[in-house]
Amino acid sequence: MDPSLFYRPGALLSQQELGAARLDGLLVEVGEGYMPADLPEDAGARAAAVSPILSPGYAASGPTAAWVHGVGDTPPARHHTQRAVDHRPRISQRSDVIAHEGRVPPSDLVVIGVIPVTTPLRTLTDLVLTSGRYHECAVWMSEMAAAFPSLVPQVQTLLAARSRMPGKRAAMSVVAELLALPAHECAQDDVTLRTR
Repeated sequence: MDPSLFYRPGALLSQQELGAARLDGLLVEVGEGYMPADLPEDAGARAAAVSPILSPGYAASGPTAAWVHGVGDTPPARHHTQRAVDHRPRISQRSDVIAHEGRVPPSDLVVIGVIPVTTPLRTLTDLVLTSGRYHECAVWMSEMAAAFPSLVPQVQTLLAARSRMPGKRAAMSVVAELLALPAHECAQDDVTLRTR
């Protein structure tokens, strides 16, 4: 999506003007911005919506990355970002952003629009690993597993290959539960997710 087609309040138009255009059916709300109603809401549009929350040197991760990859209809209430560079850059503190300090290697990143985002495999792996710590990660993990069921066995293989990892046993148990879900439950979850 061309960045010129994504509108943030106060940049070109005021919040009131954007709200009026939304009420007229000309624009739709995507995260913290707006886009033309006749364009599909794709990964590029979602990436543009979260770009203001990213500090330089950080990538969208966890629930935020899952949303950018197409999971869910609305962005997460709290965004997750993760350091994508060697040094620790300064971050702008926001109450709706959780910044993770562990560095994401370049092989686990993809650039969507103009922002780095963790790959779908890395995103689901991170959600599995943090599902016990953050309730929203458990919810997004289930939704992402339903949307991308082929990733679940890959996550299991990836985690099993790690020799030392805190929380490995719990993570493997979570993956086993995801694998045990009947196919119709995954499809049901997928339908629920997309109609929310």
